[in-house]
Amino acid sequence: MANVTRGTGLLEGFLSKKRAQRANILLRKTKKERVLDVGCGSSPYFLLNTKFKERYGIDPSLTKLKIENLKLKKGDITKQKLPFRDNFFDAVTMLAVFEHLDHKKISFVLKEVNRVLKKGGVLVMTTPAPWSDKILKIMARTGFVSKEEIHEHKHNLTSKIIRDYLKNDNFRNIKSGYFEMGLNMWFTGNK
Repeated sequence: MANVTRGTGLLEGFLSKKRAQRANILLRKTKKERVLDVGCGSSPYFLLNTKFKERYGIDPSLTKLKIENLKLKKGDITKQKLPFRDNFFDAVTMLAVFEHLDHKKISFVLKEVNRVLKKGGVLVMTTPAPWSDKILKIMARTGFVSKEEIHEHKHNLTSKIIRDYLKNDNFRNIKSGYFEMGLNMWFTGNK
């Protein structure tokens, strides 16, 4: 399989695996019909390692990658509406994507995610904890994580601010926590 992110880093595969494991744990009680992975990356690790019947991914870095049983679309969620009908997905994931969104685009993206989720559907997000920013920059300089990915981080928001974004964009039952020794945060919210 190709690199799981743009650029290289010794830990990229390991970190993608940990994010996918966390998402699958958070989705264990979700109906396993249809999932969308927003920002699935150049190689959709999560989608290849989840049990949903229909698996969709969207990312601006996708080329003409064809993987059996995956429906992959090239697209930038900050510049266009999601190319899916309302109430289509049981779950949407955004794994290591939120920190790449410009503040002015966060609400647009979350409203689109909410639109394509079925009533009761779940959003699962992961993002670095604010205090991990310096550690990630050191890891990028030393080749442990992708320089390209880390240098594109737009912010490192607190859990409270992210929860407020989710609440303001009509998600309910919002839950959050930490994983990877507290360096990353996870969030869930229902439509």
